[in-house]
Amino acid sequence: MAALNYRHLYYFWVVAKAGGVARAAERLHLTPQSISGQLRLLEESLGGALFRRAGRRLELTDAGRVALAYAEEIFPRGDELQAVLTHQRGVPKLLRVGIADVVPKSIVFALLKPVLALPEPMRIVCREWRLRDLLAELAVQRLDVVIADAPMPREMEVRAFSHLLGTCGVSFFAAPAIARGYKARFPRALDGVPMLLPGDDAAVRPRLMQWFAARQVRPRIVGEFDDRALMHDFGQAGIGVFPAPTPLSRHLEARYGVVAVGKTDEVPEEFYAISVERRLTAPAVLAMRKAGKESLFAHPERAVARPR
Repeated sequence: MAALNYRHLYYFWVVAKAGGVARAAERLHLTPQSISGQLRLLEESLGGALFRRAGRRLELTDAGRVALAYAEEIFPRGDELQAVLTHQRGVPKLLRVGIADVVPKSIVFALLKPVLALPEPMRIVCREWRLRDLLAELAVQRLDVVIADAPMPREMEVRAFSHLLGTCGVSFFAAPAIARGYKARFPRALDGVPMLLPGDDAAVRPRLMQWFAARQVRPRIVGEFDDRALMHDFGQAGIGVFPAPTPLSRHLEARYGVVAVGKTDEVPEEFYAISVERRLTAPAVLAMRKAGKESLFAHPERAVARPR
Protein backbone atom coordinates (compact mmCIF):
# COMPACT_ATOMS: atom_id res chain seq x y z
CA MET A 1 0.00 0.00 0.00
CA ALA A 2 1.33 3.48 -0.90
CA ALA A 3 2.24 5.92 1.87
CA LEU A 4 -0.74 7.99 3.00
CA ASN A 5 -0.89 11.45 1.43
CA TYR A 6 -2.15 13.72 4.21
CA ARG A 7 -3.06 16.54 1.83
CA HIS A 8 -5.42 14.15 0.04
CA LEU A 9 -6.80 13.11 3.42
CA TYR A 10 -7.35 16.78 4.29
CA TYR A 11 -9.30 17.31 1.08
CA PHE A 12 -11.43 14.26 1.94
CA TRP A 13 -12.04 15.73 5.42
CA VAL A 14 -13.18 19.07 4.01
CA VAL A 15 -15.50 17.39 1.48
CA ALA A 16 -17.04 15.26 4.23
CA LYS A 17 -17.59 18.28 6.50
CA ALA A 18 -18.82 20.58 3.73
CA GLY A 19 -21.24 18.01 2.34
CA GLY A 20 -20.00 17.96 -1.24
CA VAL A 21 -17.15 18.56 -3.64
CA ALA A 22 -18.46 21.90 -4.95
CA ARG A 23 -18.67 23.48 -1.49
CA ALA A 24 -15.30 22.07 -0.53
CA ALA A 25 -13.81 23.52 -3.72
CA GLU A 26 -15.03 27.00 -2.74
CA ARG A 27 -13.45 26.75 0.71
CA LEU A 28 -10.18 25.30 -0.54
CA HIS A 29 -9.99 27.68 -3.52
CA LEU A 30 -9.54 24.74 -5.90
CA THR A 31 -11.55 23.43 -8.84
CA PRO A 32 -14.03 20.60 -8.19
CA GLN A 33 -12.17 18.54 -10.80
CA SER A 34 -8.92 18.89 -8.87
CA ILE A 35 -10.52 17.78 -5.60
CA SER A 36 -12.28 14.85 -7.28
CA GLY A 37 -8.95 13.73 -8.72
CA GLN A 38 -7.25 13.93 -5.32
CA LEU A 39 -10.08 11.92 -3.75
CA ARG A 40 -9.67 9.20 -6.36
CA LEU A 41 -5.95 8.99 -5.58
CA LEU A 42 -6.73 8.71 -1.86
CA GLU A 43 -9.27 5.94 -2.47
CA GLU A 44 -6.74 4.07 -4.62
CA SER A 45 -4.10 4.32 -1.90
CA LEU A 46 -6.57 3.12 0.77
CA GLY A 47 -7.99 0.37 -1.42
CA GLY A 48 -11.68 1.28 -1.37
CA ALA A 49 -14.36 3.89 -2.02
CA LEU A 50 -14.88 6.56 0.65
CA PHE A 51 -18.08 8.07 -0.81
CA ARG A 52 -21.12 6.79 -2.64
CA ARG A 53 -23.69 8.76 -4.60
CA ALA A 54 -27.13 9.25 -3.02
CA GLY A 55 -29.04 11.30 -5.57
CA ARG A 56 -27.20 14.60 -5.81
CA ARG A 57 -25.46 14.12 -2.49
CA LEU A 58 -22.40 12.20 -1.42
CA GLU A 59 -22.67 9.69 1.41
CA LEU A 60 -19.80 8.19 3.35
CA THR A 61 -19.20 4.49 2.90
CA ASP A 62 -18.23 2.36 5.89
CA ALA A 63 -14.58 2.94 4.97
CA GLY A 64 -15.29 6.65 4.64
CA ARG A 65 -16.72 6.81 8.16
CA VAL A 66 -13.60 5.13 9.52
CA ALA A 67 -11.37 7.55 7.59
CA LEU A 68 -13.38 10.53 8.84
CA ALA A 69 -13.04 9.39 12.45
CA TYR A 70 -9.25 9.35 12.10
CA ALA A 71 -9.20 12.66 10.22
CA GLU A 72 -11.24 14.26 13.03
CA GLU A 73 -8.36 13.42 15.38
CA ILE A 74 -5.44 14.12 13.05
CA PHE A 75 -6.13 17.66 11.87
CA PRO A 76 -7.24 19.25 15.17
CA ARG A 77 -4.08 17.78 16.72
CA GLY A 78 -2.08 19.37 13.93
CA ASP A 79 -3.66 22.74 14.76
CA GLU A 80 -2.71 22.23 18.41
CA LEU A 81 0.88 21.45 17.41
CA GLN A 82 1.09 24.60 15.32
CA ALA A 83 -0.38 26.70 18.16
CA VAL A 84 2.10 25.27 20.71
CA LEU A 85 5.15 25.79 18.52
CA THR A 86 4.22 29.31 17.43
CA HIS A 87 3.59 30.22 21.06
CA GLN A 88 7.04 28.94 22.01
CA ARG A 89 8.60 31.13 19.30
CA GLY A 90 6.90 34.20 20.74
CA VAL A 91 4.59 34.61 17.76
CA PRO A 92 1.24 36.23 18.76
CA LYS A 93 -1.51 33.68 19.12
CA LEU A 94 -4.00 33.75 16.25
CA LEU A 95 -7.73 34.24 16.81
CA ARG A 96 -9.72 33.65 13.61
CA VAL A 97 -13.12 35.29 13.99
CA GLY A 98 -16.06 34.87 11.64
CA ILE A 99 -18.52 37.77 11.73
CA ALA A 100 -22.04 37.36 10.38
CA ASP A 101 -22.53 40.20 7.93
CA VAL A 102 -25.69 41.43 9.69
CA VAL A 103 -23.95 42.05 13.04
CA PRO A 104 -23.19 45.76 13.67
CA LYS A 105 -19.44 46.26 13.44
CA SER A 106 -19.38 48.57 16.46
CA ILE A 107 -20.75 45.68 18.52
CA VAL A 108 -17.98 43.44 17.15
CA PHE A 109 -15.32 46.02 17.99
CA ALA A 110 -16.56 46.34 21.58
CA LEU A 111 -16.49 42.56 21.98
CA LEU A 112 -13.03 42.07 20.46
CA LYS A 113 -11.19 45.06 21.92
CA PRO A 114 -10.55 43.33 25.30
CA VAL A 115 -8.95 40.39 23.48
CA LEU A 116 -6.02 42.60 22.49
CA ALA A 117 -5.51 43.55 26.15
CA LEU A 118 -4.93 39.94 27.28
CA PRO A 119 -1.52 39.12 28.81
CA GLU A 120 -0.77 36.73 25.95
CA PRO A 121 -0.10 38.59 22.66
CA MET A 122 -2.96 38.08 20.20
CA ARG A 123 -3.44 38.64 16.49
CA ILE A 124 -7.04 38.86 15.31
CA VAL A 125 -8.11 37.80 11.82
CA CYS A 126 -11.70 38.80 11.00
CA ARG A 127 -13.73 37.26 8.19
CA GLU A 128 -17.18 38.60 7.32
CA TRP A 129 -19.70 36.38 5.52
CA ARG A 130 -23.18 34.92 5.75
CA LEU A 131 -23.73 32.85 8.89
CA ARG A 132 -24.16 29.48 7.15
CA ASP A 133 -20.91 29.91 5.22
CA LEU A 134 -19.06 30.92 8.38
CA LEU A 135 -20.35 27.85 10.23
CA ALA A 136 -19.08 25.65 7.41
CA GLU A 137 -15.65 27.26 7.87
CA LEU A 138 -15.90 26.68 11.62
CA ALA A 139 -16.68 23.02 10.99
CA VAL A 140 -13.37 22.50 9.17
CA GLN A 141 -11.48 24.56 11.78
CA ARG A 142 -10.66 27.46 9.52
CA LEU A 143 -12.31 29.70 12.13
CA ASP A 144 -12.05 29.63 15.92
CA VAL A 145 -15.30 31.42 16.74
CA VAL A 146 -18.24 33.00 14.93
CA ILE A 147 -20.03 36.13 16.17
CA ALA A 148 -23.69 36.05 15.16
CA ASP A 149 -27.05 37.64 15.94
CA ALA A 150 -28.71 34.24 16.34
CA PRO A 151 -27.79 30.80 17.69
CA MET A 152 -26.63 28.12 15.30
CA PRO A 153 -29.54 26.92 13.10
CA ARG A 154 -30.79 23.52 14.22
CA GLU A 155 -30.73 22.12 10.70
CA MET A 156 -27.00 22.80 10.28
CA GLU A 157 -25.00 19.58 10.43
CA VAL A 158 -22.15 21.18 12.34
CA ARG A 159 -21.01 20.08 15.78
CA ALA A 160 -20.79 23.48 17.44
CA PHE A 161 -22.35 25.29 20.38
CA SER A 162 -23.96 28.72 20.81
CA HIS A 163 -22.93 30.90 23.77
CA LEU A 164 -25.03 33.98 24.51
CA LEU A 165 -22.89 37.10 24.80
CA GLY A 166 -25.73 39.42 25.68
CA THR A 167 -29.17 40.79 24.90
CA CYS A 168 -30.32 44.37 24.49
CA GLY A 169 -33.24 46.43 23.29
CA VAL A 170 -33.58 48.53 20.15
CA SER A 171 -33.55 52.31 19.73
CA PHE A 172 -34.68 54.32 16.72
CA PHE A 173 -32.56 57.13 15.27
CA ALA A 174 -33.02 59.89 12.74
CA ALA A 175 -31.22 62.95 11.43
CA PRO A 176 -32.18 66.03 13.52
CA ALA A 177 -33.94 67.63 10.55
CA ILE A 178 -36.57 64.87 10.38
CA ALA A 179 -36.62 63.85 14.06
CA ARG A 180 -38.71 66.75 15.33
CA GLY A 181 -42.01 65.63 16.79
CA TYR A 182 -41.15 61.91 16.83
CA LYS A 183 -40.11 61.72 20.47
CA ALA A 184 -43.34 62.98 22.01
CA ARG A 185 -45.53 60.55 20.06
CA PHE A 186 -43.24 57.51 19.91
CA PRO A 187 -43.97 54.86 18.70
CA ARG A 188 -47.16 56.10 16.99
CA ALA A 189 -45.08 58.78 15.30
CA LEU A 190 -43.37 56.06 13.24
CA ASP A 191 -46.60 55.37 11.35
CA GLY A 192 -46.05 56.34 7.73
CA VAL A 193 -42.50 57.64 8.19
CA PRO A 194 -39.69 56.56 5.82
CA MET A 195 -37.93 53.64 7.51
CA LEU A 196 -34.56 51.98 6.93
CA LEU A 197 -34.39 48.36 8.12
CA PRO A 198 -31.83 45.54 8.42
CA GLY A 199 -32.12 42.92 5.66
CA ASP A 200 -34.05 39.67 5.85
CA ASP A 201 -31.04 37.74 7.17
CA ALA A 202 -30.99 39.81 10.37
CA ALA A 203 -32.63 37.95 13.26
CA VAL A 204 -34.14 41.20 14.55
CA ARG A 205 -36.02 41.92 11.30
CA PRO A 206 -39.13 39.72 11.95
CA ARG A 207 -39.21 40.92 15.58
CA LEU A 208 -39.37 44.52 14.39
CA MET A 209 -42.17 43.75 11.94
CA GLN A 210 -44.17 41.96 14.66
CA TRP A 211 -43.66 44.91 17.01
CA PHE A 212 -44.88 47.37 14.37
CA ALA A 213 -47.94 45.22 13.65
CA ALA A 214 -48.84 44.84 17.33
CA ARG A 215 -48.92 48.64 17.66
CA GLN A 216 -50.66 49.20 14.32
CA VAL A 217 -47.67 51.17 13.12
CA ARG A 218 -47.01 50.97 9.38
CA PRO A 219 -43.76 52.70 8.50
CA ARG A 220 -42.92 53.25 4.83
CA ILE A 221 -39.87 51.05 4.17
CA VAL A 222 -37.53 52.89 1.83
CA GLY A 223 -34.37 50.82 2.29
CA GLU A 224 -33.14 47.40 3.46
CA PHE A 225 -29.49 46.72 4.28
CA ASP A 226 -27.33 43.73 5.13
CA ASP A 227 -24.54 46.19 5.97
CA ARG A 228 -25.80 48.19 8.92
CA ALA A 229 -23.03 50.78 8.60
CA LEU A 230 -24.44 51.65 5.18
CA MET A 231 -27.90 51.91 6.75
CA HIS A 232 -26.46 54.40 9.27
CA ASP A 233 -25.02 56.47 6.40
CA PHE A 234 -28.45 56.66 4.78
CA GLY A 235 -29.97 57.62 8.12
CA GLN A 236 -27.38 60.34 8.61
CA ALA A 237 -28.36 61.78 5.22
CA GLY A 238 -31.98 62.10 6.39
CA ILE A 239 -33.34 59.35 4.12
CA GLY A 240 -35.26 57.73 6.96
CA VAL A 241 -35.48 56.51 10.55
CA PHE A 242 -33.44 53.43 11.41
CA PRO A 243 -33.24 50.98 14.34
CA ALA A 244 -30.03 49.94 16.07
CA PRO A 245 -29.04 48.17 19.31
CA THR A 246 -29.48 50.54 22.24
CA PRO A 247 -25.85 50.09 23.44
CA LEU A 248 -24.76 51.92 20.27
CA SER A 249 -26.75 55.07 21.10
CA ARG A 250 -23.88 57.33 22.17
CA HIS A 251 -21.64 56.02 19.41
CA LEU A 252 -24.23 56.65 16.68
CA GLU A 253 -25.12 60.09 17.97
CA ALA A 254 -21.45 61.10 18.11
CA ARG A 255 -20.33 59.58 14.82
CA TYR A 256 -23.35 60.19 12.61
CA GLY A 257 -24.96 63.22 14.25
CA VAL A 258 -28.31 61.45 14.57
CA VAL A 259 -30.64 61.60 17.56
CA ALA A 260 -32.60 58.86 19.30
CA VAL A 261 -36.36 59.31 18.87
CA GLY A 262 -37.41 56.38 21.05
CA LYS A 263 -36.48 52.93 22.32
CA THR A 264 -38.05 49.63 23.28
CA ASP A 265 -36.91 46.54 25.16
CA GLU A 266 -39.73 44.54 23.56
CA VAL A 267 -37.64 43.93 20.43
CA PRO A 268 -34.58 42.02 21.66
CA GLU A 269 -31.28 41.91 19.81
CA GLU A 270 -29.18 38.88 20.79
CA PHE A 271 -25.53 38.23 20.07
CA TYR A 272 -23.77 34.88 20.25
CA ALA A 273 -20.31 33.38 20.12
CA ILE A 274 -20.53 30.07 18.26
CA SER A 275 -17.62 27.69 18.78
CA VAL A 276 -16.80 24.00 18.80
CA GLU A 277 -16.42 24.20 22.59
CA ARG A 278 -19.41 23.07 24.63
CA ARG A 279 -17.96 24.91 27.62
CA LEU A 280 -15.88 27.97 26.81
CA THR A 281 -12.25 27.72 27.91
CA ALA A 282 -10.27 29.75 25.34
CA PRO A 283 -9.10 32.99 27.05
CA ALA A 284 -9.91 35.14 24.02
CA VAL A 285 -13.51 33.92 23.76
CA LEU A 286 -13.95 34.21 27.53
CA ALA A 287 -12.77 37.83 27.27
CA MET A 288 -15.43 38.44 24.62
CA ARG A 289 -18.15 36.98 26.82
CA LYS A 290 -16.99 39.05 29.79
CA ALA A 291 -17.04 42.21 27.67
CA GLY A 292 -20.60 41.45 26.63
CA LYS A 293 -22.04 40.51 30.00
CA GLU A 294 -20.19 43.01 32.22
CA SER A 295 -19.87 46.05 29.97
CA LEU A 296 -21.51 46.16 26.55
CA PHE A 297 -24.94 44.83 27.48
CA ALA A 298 -24.90 45.52 31.23
CA HIS A 299 -25.35 49.29 30.83
CA PRO A 300 -26.83 49.75 27.36
CA GLU A 301 -27.13 53.54 27.50
CA ARG A 302 -23.37 54.01 27.94
CA ALA A 303 -21.92 50.79 26.57
CA VAL A 304 -20.22 52.12 23.44
CA ALA A 305 -19.21 55.58 24.43
CA ARG A 306 -18.24 58.68 22.47
CA PRO A 307 -14.68 58.26 21.14
CA ARG A 308 -12.09 60.53 22.73
